Amino acid sequence: MAAALCGAAATALLGSAAAQEGRNVEWPAYGGSLAAQHYSPLDQINAQNVKDLRIAWRWYAGNFGPNPEMKSETTPVMIDGVLYATAGATRNVVAIDAGTGETLWIFKPNDGERFRTAPRRTSGRGVAYWESGGDKRVLTVTPGFFLWALDAETGLPKREFGEAGVVDLRRGLRGPTDNVEAGSSSPPLVVGDVVVVGPAGGVGARPNSKTQAKLDVRGFDVRTGRLLWTFHTIPEKGEFGYDTWLTPGSAEYTGNAGVWGPMSADPDLGLVYLPVEGATSDMYGGERHGNNLFGNSLVAVDVKTGERVWHQQLVHHDIWDYDNPTAPILLDVTVEGRPVKAVVQLTKQAFAYAFDRATGEPLWPIEERPVPASDVPFEWTSPTQPFPTKPAAYDRQGVSEDDLVDFTPAIRAAALEAIKDLRIGPMYTPPSLIDAPDGTRGTLVLPHYGGGANWEGGAADPETGMLYVASQTSLTVFAVNEAGDRSDIRYLFVNGEAPRPMGLPLVKPPYGRITAIDMNTGEHRWMAVNGDTPDDVKNNPALAGVATPPTGKASRAVLLVTKTLLFAGEGYGGAPILRAYDKATGAVVAELPLPGAASSKPMTYMLDGKQYVVLAVGRDTPAELVAFALE
Repeated sequence: MAAALCGAAATALLGSAAAQEGRNVEWPAYGGSLAAQHYSPLDQINAQNVKDLRIAWRWYAGNFGPNPEMKSETTPVMIDGVLYATAGATRNVVAIDAGTGETLWIFKPNDGERFRTAPRRTSGRGVAYWESGGDKRVLTVTPGFFLWALDAETGLPKREFGEAGVVDLRRGLRGPTDNVEAGSSSPPLVVGDVVVVGPAGGVGARPNSKTQAKLDVRGFDVRTGRLLWTFHTIPEKGEFGYDTWLTPGSAEYTGNAGVWGPMSADPDLGLVYLPVEGATSDMYGGERHGNNLFGNSLVAVDVKTGERVWHQQLVHHDIWDYDNPTAPILLDVTVEGRPVKAVVQLTKQAFAYAFDRATGEPLWPIEERPVPASDVPFEWTSPTQPFPTKPAAYDRQGVSEDDLVDFTPAIRAAALEAIKDLRIGPMYTPPSLIDAPDGTRGTLVLPHYGGGANWEGGAADPETGMLYVASQTSLTVFAVNEAGDRSDIRYLFVNGEAPRPMGLPLVKPPYGRITAIDMNTGEHRWMAVNGDTPDDVKNNPALAGVATPPTGKASRAVLLVTKTLLFAGEGYGGAPILRAYDKATGAVVAELPLPGAASSKPMTYMLDGKQYVVLAVGRDTPAELVAFALE
């Protein structure tokens, strides 16, 4: 090992530099490296032998937490032959022998009352690791919003960190101190000797007040737990961006704008990339007129000081819950003959925004285009939104009559009838009243708040500059109604399911897909449907005698790229199958049955000369980690 693991991760930042030295190749960070590419240069498992993979071991997580957890999103890290992962709703940290699946140690946090009121009571997506000399640490954030530093060899708290091993992350939050909804669902990020924590709030569709905690991003000393810096995701008076909050006092009382998705970093540039979510509340912004920086922005901050170096806002005045949901992916590409160190932010709205990661300049022009205005009382909408000219959207955007399902004339007629009392329009058509004067009961929004892409994001191949994106085509009805006594926000979201004419999805397939994009040119190379046709479509009586192609499932795939293959589990809404794809063509090379639906992003490593692929599965049975290897 290097003197500091984060230094080794920096060397392997762009993956292709990580030669397979010796017989062990690690997976040192949630995304494989700080670049968040979910890539490994391993090639022992290849197109010729991937069909021969067998389950090497299974690690059962059902006994962790107050109740068995059915869905685990944890992606372990692997260091020195040990996997470190999270398990159970209380977010226990476990160390597992990477070769056998044997449990080596368990850390059980006790958040007390803070757990019972936590907004993100899940096992989370994993941990971070840091090492310097003989000091080896695992960093984790619990549901109750405590940052722990653990001894990687024993699981015991590092008592010199914070207060006997822990930092209370609620201390220092701006905003109300009672009934604070602040937690975390993604791992912290360790860059050098700084551990960066991005907070997550509760679901913000129907908040009880416009006054909420501000979910700032903070950097701590990885050795002592001392607070080093705070980046204000909602600016204070006198700070850059404060003037984008037009309603007097709104920058003071509005909260959220956290970073609940994973983050990424470039240690050579000294930058951390923050995918910031929207501000309070998700689908109504009448209490916070203006563009609302730094909500829905990609922000690059200095890892040592937390100072903003550059930012790009990807949604102005968000009223669609279009948070930036996943880690920005760092990738070195060549655009029109010019080498560029790029960063790509995948979004719920199905755009891949690409920038020079040093300067924030777009790789291709981004156009501010007019979008529809809201007629909800007191609402404010930005007259334009930023549309990248490249790459093209990787999933469906907006709803028109041409998008409606039309397997047969009768089905199309039923679809047209089903939307008579709903508004449709291009992307960024705003939510509308549930009892609008024109007789409509809401707006069909595609992609909806789940995306498009979400936390599963994508994966990238640093050797080719190819980006692989998982997305789903799902829509819903966005409506708001008067809050009354429930909140001091005038209008709150009312969830409405999209109609299903004759029991079928309202829009044409595919319903889930994987898209390959060449980030050197911004052009799509191939698209593959994610999964077979769902049973409720395949066996629908209205389709008797009608030949339909595979539609894919409304599930976001979980992706891993290696030197030889693209691995994809169908995702939590899909079938229990792990596929291997030809990276260049999208052709399926092999299908491997899983014990349950894939629920986390896969990772891979080599131990004692053997390559393993590990992911979490569950749904119908409690969550578990499953490791595949060649016999």
